[in-house]
Amino acid sequence: MELRAVEKSYARWAPIYDRTFGALTGVGRRRATAILNALGGEVLELGVGTGLALRHYGPRVTVTGVDYSEEMLAKARAKVAGEELKNVAALCRMDARKLDFPDESFDHVAAMHVISVVPEPERVMAEIARVVRPGGTVLIVNHFRRDRGALALAERLAAPLADLLGWHSDFDRQRVLGETRLRLVEERTLPPLGMMTLMRLVKAG
Repeated sequence: MELRAVEKSYARWAPIYDRTFGALTGVGRRRATAILNALGGEVLELGVGTGLALRHYGPRVTVTGVDYSEEMLAKARAKVAGEELKNVAALCRMDARKLDFPDESFDHVAAMHVISVVPEPERVMAEIARVVRPGGTVLIVNHFRRDRGALALAERLAAPLADLLGWHSDFDRQRVLGETRLRLVEERTLPPLGMMTLMRLVKAG
């Protein structure tokens, strides 16, 4: 998926995202933020979108959110202002393939429902590994391709519509797991119907 296609797709999604796809993915956001709240520290949320997760971060966490869509970021900024979310340090427009942060800037990174959206996800995973500190946690929440069943068929049928939908329905989990600096320590499926998966990875210390 090309970056321009992503930008156009999420400009279309921004006005209705919270009530549609956002409503279906709330479980993953709450699970991921609960883990990060227990850990505490400085968190980078990659693909912060309209800011649906921001209200779930606790006082022990300071959050920096990045996204490429200005339309989505405008919604996130409105939430931060309207809900007075004091622990949100910044919301920035960035290409996830080349993050404008120094090495080892964050204690933890969250990438919720974004890794199958970005172009070149392997480059994005490399950037995540670069900016997270040794021993830090990386949380990936995403839909991954199934190999069989009715949902697998639906994923294959939807795959050619990636630019229109704004995400890859047939995304291979191995594209997340190839970054050698990050080790998978936990993986679980999430409601509804196990459509989403939460992965917890840790950077080598």
